[in-house]
Amino acid sequence: MSLTLKSPRGTITVPDSVLTQIAARAAEGVDGIRVRRRRSVDLDARVVRLSVTAERGEPLLAQGERVQEAVAAALRAMCELDVKVDVAFEELQVSAQ
Repeated sequence: MSLTLKSPRGTITVPDSVLTQIAARAAEGVDGIRVRRRRSVDLDARVVRLSVTAERGEPLLAQGERVQEAVAAALRAMCELDVKVDVAFEELQVSAQ
């Protein structure tokens, strides 16, 4: 499904593949987070679902909340789309310091 936005000059269509790219890039902008292949955008429910890998050391709740904030802000700024963000941690990795 695609997001269709109306403007005075016509319509703008954003396919969900682009929405998932926006979400994944925003999530990966959070330190220590890598997005896995399992990701989706449900436009009817206004929910983004992401599976991520996180570096160990920081509480998962704090990391998850930062991912939620980054993804929601990116989709709001780029597409005027307000969403909830479900984050599933699938793996922890040791930081390469």
